[in-house]
Amino acid sequence: MQDHQLFNRPLVEKYDRPGPRYTSYPTAPQFHAAFAEDDYRAAAERSNADAEPKPLSVYVHIPFCKSLCYYCACNKIITHNTERAAEYLAWLQQEIRVQGALFDETRRMTQLHLGGGTPTYLSNDQLGELMASLDAAFHFASPEEREFSLEVDPRTVTPEQIHELHALGFNRLSFGVQDFDPDVQKAVNRVQSEEDVVSLVHAARQAGFQSISVDLIYGLPLQTVASFDTTLDKIIALRPDRIATYSYAHLPELFKAQRLIRPEDMPPPERKLELLELTIRRLTEAGYVYIGMDHFALPDDELSLARKNGTLQRNFQGYSTHADCDMIGLGITSIGKVGDTYSQNVKETAQYQHRLQEERLAVFRGYRLSDDDRLRRDVINALMCHNRIDFAAIEARHGIIFRDYFADALSELQEMADDGLLAIRDNEIELLPAGRLMMRNAAMAFDAYLAHSTGRYSRTV
Repeated sequence: MQDHQLFNRPLVEKYDRPGPRYTSYPTAPQFHAAFAEDDYRAAAERSNADAEPKPLSVYVHIPFCKSLCYYCACNKIITHNTERAAEYLAWLQQEIRVQGALFDETRRMTQLHLGGGTPTYLSNDQLGELMASLDAAFHFASPEEREFSLEVDPRTVTPEQIHELHALGFNRLSFGVQDFDPDVQKAVNRVQSEEDVVSLVHAARQAGFQSISVDLIYGLPLQTVASFDTTLDKIIALRPDRIATYSYAHLPELFKAQRLIRPEDMPPPERKLELLELTIRRLTEAGYVYIGMDHFALPDDELSLARKNGTLQRNFQGYSTHADCDMIGLGITSIGKVGDTYSQNVKETAQYQHRLQEERLAVFRGYRLSDDDRLRRDVINALMCHNRIDFAAIEARHGIIFRDYFADALSELQEMADDGLLAIRDNEIELLPAGRLMMRNAAMAFDAYLAHSTGRYSRTV
């Protein structure tokens, strides 16, 4: 698909407003403390009792970093005291045991993602301990069925360690590059050389990783179209399987680290749209397929193939090729999805340790979906993953008449239809090429909670 089909500047400007990313529906602002530990245990029991229990997916949050990236809005702990990570790992292994006891031994774990913070803050020996604990509790699927990934800060590993990570069972890597420009790196306190990144990507290929992803951020301080074009040149030359290009949300009133960025270094708002337009043009010209949201992939990558054959999934880890799983969140702040529920762990390490000392779960809030929630989640997932809502398929699964049930949403979407962003037909809604960047805007029409939500959201484009 050509970039001019995806990027229409006047329409992008018109629809660029805050909105959810829809890694879940309902979204996290709807989670509440009335959903407690016993609700989670009950959800696990119902999940085990399903006629065909879902495979398991696990997300592990490693919150530690050795230095502060000024743009970062993640939950993290900045420390050089590696003993804190060792102590956290011990509590994490306790949580793994407690959680593992809730799920039948016949179920298999097909998906794993380590996020942060910096997962590679842990040594490879510590990561090996973690993997052994996960396997004992959740029973790894066979190697050909696994999607085991982790985020890698290039400043924290060597090419030799990359080979060791593959030997531990990881088959996917995501390298946080953000930008190669030295001035931009200094402005956000994340200095890493191009040579190091290149050597690590080559090592990952030699080690046999199935998929290599690179993360970029546009809208950072001191970025220009010319400087980011140079970064894109270097990334395209590396030819990673997947590229995620995130829009930087500068919210210093919410995130203290961002106050360390000099206001005069921030690019003007119109620069971000120029950078987005540049990114779409360069990556599509280089042969990458636009998957959705911030993600691009090579045509033969599993994400591209899943998008083409209609099996693409979306969850808290983003886009995925795996079938819908029960997702177990481990570590502070992590989010899970078991059966018809969502849950989130406590945010402070002291609370986390206290819960586990008492052999309790770390869950402190969550949500159980209603029939209406499940229906709307189905509709939003269809839109976000497949750019199309098939009325008959939704009606058959949920026992509704689509046009009657969603009359208000269809009316709200008419403006996007008039602008050529989507087509509303007798039996479907389809996102047109010019509307794919605005898929979040279209999804918002089906969100029953948005008008009353107190959540703070990133901009939709």
